[in-house]
Amino acid sequence: MRRPVLTFAPLLLLVLPLLPVTPAGAAAQSSVSWAPCQEDATVECGTLTVPIDWDKPGGQTFELALARRKATDPATRIGSLVINPGGPGGSGVDAVLGNWLGFTSEITSRFDVVGFDPRGVGRSHPILCSLELATHAPDPFSLKSQADFEALLTFNERYRQDCRSRTGPLFDQVHTGNVIRDLDALRAALGDDKLSYYGISYGTLIGQLYAERYPSRVRALALDSNMDHSLGTMAFLDTESQAAQDSFDEFVAWCDKTASCALHGRDVRALWKELLARADRGELHLPGRPEITLTKSGLIGQAFGAFYGPAYKELAEFLAALESGAQAGRPILTPAPAEEVINDAGQVFCQDYLLPIRDYREYARLMRRSAAIAPDMLMSSAGHSIATACLGTPGPIPNPQHRLNVSGTPTLLLGNAVHDPATAYSWAVNAARQIGREARLLTYEGWGHGIYGRGECPTAAFDGYLTSLAVPGKGARCPAVPPAELSALRARPLPGPVPGLPGWVPTAR
Repeated sequence: MRRPVLTFAPLLLLVLPLLPVTPAGAAAQSSVSWAPCQEDATVECGTLTVPIDWDKPGGQTFELALARRKATDPATRIGSLVINPGGPGGSGVDAVLGNWLGFTSEITSRFDVVGFDPRGVGRSHPILCSLELATHAPDPFSLKSQADFEALLTFNERYRQDCRSRTGPLFDQVHTGNVIRDLDALRAALGDDKLSYYGISYGTLIGQLYAERYPSRVRALALDSNMDHSLGTMAFLDTESQAAQDSFDEFVAWCDKTASCALHGRDVRALWKELLARADRGELHLPGRPEITLTKSGLIGQAFGAFYGPAYKELAEFLAALESGAQAGRPILTPAPAEEVINDAGQVFCQDYLLPIRDYREYARLMRRSAAIAPDMLMSSAGHSIATACLGTPGPIPNPQHRLNVSGTPTLLLGNAVHDPATAYSWAVNAARQIGREARLLTYEGWGHGIYGRGECPTAAFDGYLTSLAVPGKGARCPAVPPAELSALRARPLPGPVPGLPGWVPTAR
């Protein structure tokens, strides 16, 4: 019997039944019938029928799951604000039900806030995969030879076929190019001539590609913590490594100057190096959970997840507990429950990004390069995990990377934190540059993933843009809110999966 190990697989744990597929020839629905949600009667739920394959609109269809909180001041209502909380794999339905995004009354009074589960996610015909198989995904650090590399490709193909067989035809149609067509059908069904949209993290890719395909149907697109869909393998891994290391550097700086940090006055980098070495030897266990061994990837993932908040205080306490073996120090990410099947939306990324690596020699070179860029973090828990999980995806993929070509839209608002651990600030700069004069970049000088709700400056800028189409000045920047003050501002779950890009959570085995 294997001893329990904390592993990280590219998946979002939403254990759901397979939703029915409508036979070929059924017409796509043009309106939504709303009814009170079972979870919260103050929220309305509904579905929209859309094609599995938009290039075959007369073929099979499925139900896109929706949730709506109606505007609290109908007299000043602007229309609908469609939202996406990221991932891939974030549930827009859950985001509306749980008020994950924390919109102010400026938004909730004037918009019906509408969330949808993108195809393959949550209640929208989820991609289903074997949890048992998912938990045996090779660790990015475990590859030591060409044989290991080939074993990874074999595993990835076996996992893809398992997910495809459980999911059906939708499995090969979950890319964002189809999601934006679903989104446009939703806009029309809501009765809005033009789309108002807020997307965070992977949700920004939906907004970017919608603007590219449907420029005349845009009212306002607020894109928070941006993807860059132009990057190849090396550029993607390099920028992800840079972002992860930058966040670690900021954590160390915070501990150095903050007396309440549990590691204040310590050499944090030396302690971290020792913990990594212990994890590599199989000698590190979760505080209070001695049956769970924390791997090197697992330890890095705990820190990476903490940087989303950022939860610096909690991370410092956790690392101190790891060092001492104390029963304190709650993990930032906790093991997921054992279930037979899971909803793994990582396939969305595999259909949106082709990041080929030829062989073990190239893989090892890229890992060494990442370790040189990120000497403490060694890699990005999000970027390297999903790139590894997508290796061997048959090409050509349906929605490959390209430079954005947006023309004829109103101004789009892009926002990003300078010290974002997952969607690097350079991604937002590059996306804004590609969009050109239609883009306006708002820079938040602080930390964490997602800038809406981080103090008055970014929140007011997003609110003003969405309600009045007011655009911040060129080069606009917002001051950082100290990490210790963020708990009061963001007392809600992080939007989308944790750590968020892309949709993966830890699982125990």
